[in-house]
Amino acid sequence: MELEVYPVTAERWPDLEALFGPKGAYAGCWCMFWRLERGEFKQLKGEGTRAVLQEMACDNKVPGFLAYDESGAIGWCSAGPREQYAALENSRILKRVDDQPVWSVVCFYVAKNARSQGVMYALLRGVVAYAGQQGARIIEGYPIDMQTPKLAGQKLTSYAGYMGVASVFRDVGFVEVGRASETQLIMRYTIS
Repeated sequence: MELEVYPVTAERWPDLEALFGPKGAYAGCWCMFWRLERGEFKQLKGEGTRAVLQEMACDNKVPGFLAYDESGAIGWCSAGPREQYAALENSRILKRVDDQPVWSVVCFYVAKNARSQGVMYALLRGVVAYAGQQGARIIEGYPIDMQTPKLAGQKLTSYAGYMGVASVFRDVGFVEVGRASETQLIMRYTIS
């Protein structure tokens, strides 16, 4: 499948809104779970989180990336400098590995009819290319590793892979630098 990936800016907001649908992708999240402090997220969830994401897009703050095929937008990835993700910065589980500045890849959403077709791979490649153009040297992700003994042979259910799948990160060139848990890795791509 031939896919194109673009940063989300004001002109792409209608495409993102159409992809996420009226419920905002994952139950009203609108991809704000990692961006906002937990209390603020709970208070705003739904229409409030949609408004925050729309404001970011319409102010051309590039809150993430869209993947397109000939039918339109079929996938989303939230990525940017780690310090833009308040809940991630405060996470006890996904603590910083070191003091290096990183771009974080925190969320994927792929339309049901486009899953298992390389959309996550295309989005991740697009993020790496764009982050490099913006001066980033390290891109970091927190995917689930379906190859761990605990998950071996299982299939993803519901939104379990929203932070990505480790095999896709490996295929793009990310390497494991830590573990948040038995099944969740911390992986990095270093631009030389």
